[in-house]
Amino acid sequence: MDTLKVKASVGNPSLSRRSFLQRSAGAALGLGAWTALSADRVIGANDRVNVAIIGCGGRGRFVLRVMIEDAGANCVCLCDLSDERLDKMWEFIQPVQPVKPRFEKDYRKVLESPDIDAVIIATHDNWHAPLTILACQAGKDVYVEKPHSHCMWESGKMVEAAAKTKRIVQVGTQNRSTEYNRQAREIVQSGRLGKIGLVKVFNLKTGSPFKFGDPGKQPEGFDWDRWLGRAAARPYHQQIWRGGWHAHWDYCGGDLTDDGIHQLDLALMVMGDPGLPKSVRALGGRYVHTGDDAEVPDVLNIAWDFGAFAMTLDMSQYPKYMEKSTDVIRKKNLVPDWMQNATRVEIYGQELFMILGRHGGGFVVEKASSQIVEKVYGQAGDTEHYRNFIACVKSRQAPNADVAVAHASNLVAHMGNIAHRVGNTALTYDAKTGSFDKPEANALVKDTYRKGYELPKV
Repeated sequence: MDTLKVKASVGNPSLSRRSFLQRSAGAALGLGAWTALSADRVIGANDRVNVAIIGCGGRGRFVLRVMIEDAGANCVCLCDLSDERLDKMWEFIQPVQPVKPRFEKDYRKVLESPDIDAVIIATHDNWHAPLTILACQAGKDVYVEKPHSHCMWESGKMVEAAAKTKRIVQVGTQNRSTEYNRQAREIVQSGRLGKIGLVKVFNLKTGSPFKFGDPGKQPEGFDWDRWLGRAAARPYHQQIWRGGWHAHWDYCGGDLTDDGIHQLDLALMVMGDPGLPKSVRALGGRYVHTGDDAEVPDVLNIAWDFGAFAMTLDMSQYPKYMEKSTDVIRKKNLVPDWMQNATRVEIYGQELFMILGRHGGGFVVEKASSQIVEKVYGQAGDTEHYRNFIACVKSRQAPNADVAVAHASNLVAHMGNIAHRVGNTALTYDAKTGSFDKPEANALVKDTYRKGYELPKV
């Protein structure tokens, strides 16, 4: 793989799939045998889309099963470095797909297979960008879990790759396929709330300390070096592999990019996708779970200046009484207890106030004295999101959470982490150059990559 130079497209607020397509039209793609694969199978409107999944952990199991059961996909291949997870995935999807997919441990064999139309990427964050770019270059459409990149620079390269290869790339921010969220956007964009100066995003979740403990024994046949990918080499540790990677910067962006990005993306969606902010500031740290082995904060407060309005995010990973919308709320016509709802968005208009739930819960619009003007129930939109992806694979229309649209909320989240990591500071951001006003912040725009795990050339 080749290392790429940073381009200004990382921070371009007007970046769109259309502009990339126009820019790359007629250009020599230089993809060789990869591009030829895209012509091996032409999908008809009534054909089932053949999918493979790379990453067979808990989230991947859920996405694939719903993709098969409710969106009509046909899984032909499961790919993971772990035999245990391959077996668990097959056991989980067998009730909805009796034909057993083939098992692979090498993602390259997945990308080389002409019978695969689309790839679901549900690995840890390190592998989202390289696998998405390689899949696009192999002629595969992609459903990639959020956050779709591990750093700001990667996101821009993913948008470029999708445009250059004309592939469908849907990001796993399902709120964009949920009907009540579209209704909320219509209300906000209609001006009914009045002029909006403040948007508040919450990701106030419970949590617990992280301790390394026993490193365990590396499973036979498990390629730990490949699992690490671009991250620094380190000895195998079962706690890192089995979810502890969420607590370390080398593999993720903490809960801000893991879960908070859902609310950030939703807030930006209803605000009309305003582009990128001109500044960001942060405050936070490991305040409650002190002395444990985690690197990411358990309290984080961030503020972004979008010029026309300010947006803040409050994040925690400790209060036991906060909870996301429950499964009952997500599936039925109920609304949450908003004060203890961990994942809400609040929009403060000059005339009216809106509280919006993520992944179910609907929204309420209120006036003075908490008088309800409008209440809309809503259920989570996972099924609609997967159906939208499969439909777009067939129609070639841009999906609801096209990577070119998700690019902005991805960068906004990473900007917040950078402001925290360089000393809980304020940063000015130039969207045209994709750079901050402090060199230590610019050093975190792009990851470092171990030899052999550089981002593929676009």
